[in-house]
Amino acid sequence: MKESLNGLHIIHYPDPRLRQKSAPVTEFDGQLAALVERMYELMEHGRGVGLAASQLGITKRIIVVNATGDPADNQAFINPVVREPHGSDEAEEGCLSLPGIRVQIRRAQTCRLTAQDLQGRSIEREIDDLLARVVQHETDHLNGVLIIDRMGPSDRIATRKTLRALEEQFQSKPAGKL
Repeated sequence: MKESLNGLHIIHYPDPRLRQKSAPVTEFDGQLAALVERMYELMEHGRGVGLAASQLGITKRIIVVNATGDPADNQAFINPVVREPHGSDEAEEGCLSLPGIRVQIRRAQTCRLTAQDLQGRSIEREIDDLLARVVQHETDHLNGVLIIDRMGPSDRIATRKTLRALEEQFQSKPAGKL
């Protein structure tokens, strides 16, 4: 099933758009703000904690995150860069573009995030724990990297059937219905 709101929908593996590297955002305007609002809606509708514009087939460096589920905690990061990773933590991750897949992923426990806000102002801060994990996951999307690229051998075996089903579902779509 495709989650869709306001004409946008979350694309699923193996859609090739998920593998494209996203371009920097250069215009900070009402269109960007409207896109981010729609991304918040799609993230909430999918019960996710993060969403990258590339998961909508939009190859721009935009992520939205919410580690608490409270709409007041929605955050948008434009042109995010993760630096200075410290520590290591392994935890289960899922992905709105990979329905039915949950795998163990090792990520930095803390890192420095540099980005811009919706007005183009610089953001720089140290993030940790779940927020750090979500930002790293979503930033991976902007670089065409999926959790299946980071999972271990046992998860690879365990998810084989689900991945194959997603591939078959994608192949069965009529041309032009990506």
